[in-house]
Amino acid sequence: MGPVIFLLLLAMPIVELAVIVQVAERVGVLETLALLVGISVAGAWLLKQQGVATWRSLQATMARGQMPTKEATDGALILLGGALLLTPGFVTDLVGLVLLLPPTRALVKSSFRKLFGAWALRRAGRAGVVYDATVTRERRAPRPSGSGGRLPGEDPPAGEDGSRDTG
Repeated sequence: MGPVIFLLLLAMPIVELAVIVQVAERVGVLETLALLVGISVAGAWLLKQQGVATWRSLQATMARGQMPTKEATDGALILLGGALLLTPGFVTDLVGLVLLLPPTRALVKSSFRKLFGAWALRRAGRAGVVYDATVTRERRAPRPSGSGGRLPGEDPPAGEDGSRDTG
């Protein structure tokens, strides 16, 4: 995985520069710069809108006492999309916008889950042990009031000097 990321980091500036030059040859340099700035401004507006909506959804989910997994994934993808929009270039802007728009973000999420699931199966193997657990909340009985709040058989608390009060 490391070599792939390294190659992407080397190749992306070259690809971006080639695309910018191609666009500038067709529409002009000033128009290309205006287009890059316009996409960045529109992307910043969309980033703010989607970020606030996801934040509100996350808060509502947590208020219901549920785990905000969908919202956390959306937040991570929105953050990545915003970072890509900050990078000058048409290719990264396109990928950033794909991550910011809810319908395309949903497609990316489902594809990522499938890829991650396949990767996890390869790493753990199909014979890995799967545990199923259920969490329950147990209420404790109130402590008896006549024993100083101690349960039967429980030692009294230690004094300041570490000695126990025996009587």
